[in-house]
Amino acid sequence: MPSQGSAQQPTTELDARYSAALNPRPGASEVTATAWSEAQRQLGAAEIFWLSTVRPDGRLHVTPVIAAWHDGTMYFSTGPGEQKAKNLAHDGHCALTTGGNALTEGLDLVVEGRAQQVCDPTRLEEVITAYATKYGPHVTSPEGTFHGIDDAIRQGNAVVFAVAPTTAYGFGRDGGVYSHTRWTF
Repeated sequence: MPSQGSAQQPTTELDARYSAALNPRPGASEVTATAWSEAQRQLGAAEIFWLSTVRPDGRLHVTPVIAAWHDGTMYFSTGPGEQKAKNLAHDGHCALTTGGNALTEGLDLVVEGRAQQVCDPTRLEEVITAYATKYGPHVTSPEGTFHGIDDAIRQGNAVVFAVAPTTAYGFGRDGGVYSHTRWTF
């Protein structure tokens, strides 16, 4: 189980090789590293993440998942027989990616770490609560896309994985100002 990372502050580094003001709009700020607090805010707000895992034969597997940022850790769930669960049983290394598709605005985030299955009932209830708080009616309403995920988790029909970041990246775009921030834990 990953350590609770809410108090853990990473080392923050701006990678100048990939950070520049390219035709910035008038009044645009200079290139600076993105604050970890801003990255955490956006991890908490993002609704969809792309999970990248590696199959036992080395081929990549990328799939969208819902995830909750809770206590300094990313949590997501899947069916125990799904490809991502099989991949993680073989190799826990993975990345969760979120962001936008706009060329000149936004912040894309990549969280790299090692997924560990969560089995502790207290932690599972915390994740269920984090899902309900974040996704609201999508999880809590009978008409919701993921309604019943709480019972599936409790009954073992869905497994939960925790990914404490080892490294994270932020790729910012603000009116022609591009930044590449690396956070190391």
